[in-house]
Formats: sequence, C-alpha cells, structure tokens
Amino acid sequence: MHTTREMPKSDHRENITESVERGKELWEENNCIGCHTLIGEGAYFAPELGNVFYRRGAGDHETFKAFMNGWMKAQPLRVPGRRQMPQFNLNDQEIDDLADFLKFTAEMDVNSWPPNIEG
Repeated sequence: MHTTREMPKSDHRENITESVERGKELWEENNCIGCHTLIGEGAYFAPELGNVFYRRGAGDHETFKAFMNGWMKAQPLRVPGRRQMPQFNLNDQEIDDLADFLKFTAEMDVNSWPPNIEG
C-alpha cells in the first residue's frame, strides 16, 4: 500500500510521452538490461544508465541527444581490452527516443541512486 501511494510522488509519470514509451520499448527489445543497470536493476557488465543524462549530457537535452547519436553510431569502439557494445543499427528517431527514455529515467526521484555521477 505504501508503494502505491508514494510512487506517483517520485516517478513523475505525468512526463511520459510517446517518445519515452518508444524508448522504453527499444530498451526492452534490444535487451539493454542484459548488460546495463538502470536504477540499480539489471546486469553489471556495462555502466549504470540511470544518470547517464547528467553524466554525458550535463543535464541538457540537446547535448545528450547529440552524445547518444554519436555514441550509438560509433559502436563497437574496438578498443583493445575494453568491453564492446554491439551496433544496434538504430535510426536517428530511435536514438532520440532512447535518449528521451533515459532522460525521463534520470529525472525520477530515486533516493540519490546511483550514489555518484559515474554510476
């Protein structure tokens, strides 16, 4: 009962847009959680993405979208000794949708998780 009452105060569900919904679908369809964590849930192979909007976009939506576009298109980086992210071949709209989903996630009140900016 407590969760049912408290979640609407912190999850800002009123900000869910069609783009956020599409981004969440992409997140699920591409099994991003199979490597990344999101708000501490998921695998620990790749970085936590619950705060990537602030970490790589400095809290600016256009900067973050530009980062996401470049990052997603550059994969895999082929840096020796570094874990490799696959190339998902997302189009610009899909990358923007994914960025919108990650921005939405970053703006949720999650009790200061992750504990530092690097996730």
